[in-house]
Amino acid sequence: MAKDTAQQKTENINTEFQDRKQKLKDLRELGINPYFHKFHRTHSAVEALNYSKEKKPRTSEEIIQKPNSQIKLAGRITLIRAHGKLTFANLQDYSGKIQICFMQDFLGAEQYKLLKKIDIGDFMGVTGELFLTKHGEATLLVENYTLLSKTLRPLPEKFHGLSDQETKYRYRYLDLLSDENTWKRFHFRTALIREIRSFLDSHGFDEVETPILTSIASGAAAMPFETHHNALDIPMFLRIAPETYLKRCIVGGYDKVYEFAKCFRNEGIDPSHLQEFTMLEYYAAYWDYQDNMDFSENMIKHVLKKLLGTLKVEVLDREGKEIAVDFDGKWPRIKFVDLIKKDCGIDVLDHYGDAKSLLKAIKAKKIQIEKAESLGYGNLCDALYKKVSRPYLIQPCFIINHPVDTKPLARRSDNDPRIADTFQLLVNTWEVINAYSELVDPIDQRERLISQSQAKDQGDEEAMPMDEDYLYAMEHGMPPISGWGMGIDRFTALLTKQDNLKDTVLFPLMRPLH
Repeated sequence: MAKDTAQQKTENINTEFQDRKQKLKDLRELGINPYFHKFHRTHSAVEALNYSKEKKPRTSEEIIQKPNSQIKLAGRITLIRAHGKLTFANLQDYSGKIQICFMQDFLGAEQYKLLKKIDIGDFMGVTGELFLTKHGEATLLVENYTLLSKTLRPLPEKFHGLSDQETKYRYRYLDLLSDENTWKRFHFRTALIREIRSFLDSHGFDEVETPILTSIASGAAAMPFETHHNALDIPMFLRIAPETYLKRCIVGGYDKVYEFAKCFRNEGIDPSHLQEFTMLEYYAAYWDYQDNMDFSENMIKHVLKKLLGTLKVEVLDREGKEIAVDFDGKWPRIKFVDLIKKDCGIDVLDHYGDAKSLLKAIKAKKIQIEKAESLGYGNLCDALYKKVSRPYLIQPCFIINHPVDTKPLARRSDNDPRIADTFQLLVNTWEVINAYSELVDPIDQRERLISQSQAKDQGDEEAMPMDEDYLYAMEHGMPPISGWGMGIDRFTALLTKQDNLKDTVLFPLMRPLH
């Protein structure tokens, strides 16, 4: 009976692991250090290829007759093809890959023989000169080489890569090695952050750092991760958001600040939420939410043009089908209350501040909301919106003027004290930006935090706690402020056609194997 495929694969890997360990032992017995201390390279793989285009390479015969090794490369061996006294290999570094060639008559018999101890995955430094093969491929003819690091475990097959999604998350380094699309995706994430940072810097923002470990789980309405500070003997929390600390910077005299902040929310797992994620938040003194919307729209359009060269972007919908999202033109601005009323017939302001009557109206419409009985008015409004409206928002739009109770840190509207000067940017059903004119009235802020604390005491685990230290800072005076938060993982997922945020995080949190 044939062996199970997975079992056979495991046995093959174990056999190769032992074979490589034997080669390691053989090299050491020959006096060769298989883990070299350094290597000075003159070019990257791509730079060497470009060099071959700028300067006509000599033939391999000319190089052998009169060596002039001026190029030094280093990287990982990803392919080996031996043909008697001639061996070709691919050398890959951060920039790309290049073909290299070992000739026994050029290297010498002893050095050529040692190539049998080299495996795919090993790191190598090579010195030589470029020539063109008969197929016209720029190739480095190796005059000498150094084994830089011996690899003990075989790499995934390049063309098959890792097929299991959990394995990709758990062993991301192998996913990067075997799948070029993964590599490109994380390069894009880096470029996205770099471009946003550049735009903010060019518009007078200062980048700052604020605490991750805090004594109050403040900054947003969410369930925190709790820990204990042994030295101080007090409970501590991983920050939910950096908001209140960034606003303290404004109190202290900063005009515009931002932070790419690691944030933590101890909530359920789904494709569009992570418990550890990267949030960009910024705050600008003397702006209101209208100024902020204009700036946000301009910034995103600028970044898309720089990175993609277009404002028309293909994304994946909830069923995994490609759809076109057009970021061009003026993005619509839709009132939160009007949107919900249109989609389910409930005017949430008719039940302002009264969670029980709003819940009764929701049940009358036979709308199912998980744990609805434990939610305060603000979070119930938000849950209703996520149920009946958000799943249908595909093209970029701003949802504005949320009920005050849904945004405990936002400024009340001068036109209607029941709603706040807020906006969210929605694209493809995902909230990309959450923003508002900030509440700078310490009396109003205290009243709202009291209300949040009462909701928390009544079972709303995501309600915000009282934060006396932040109120103390507010009482020293704040100018008008507007700011926002953007989920970098989520925005990256949107632009790279990923339906799970784990695909945009290098090393997502996984349950341990053991």
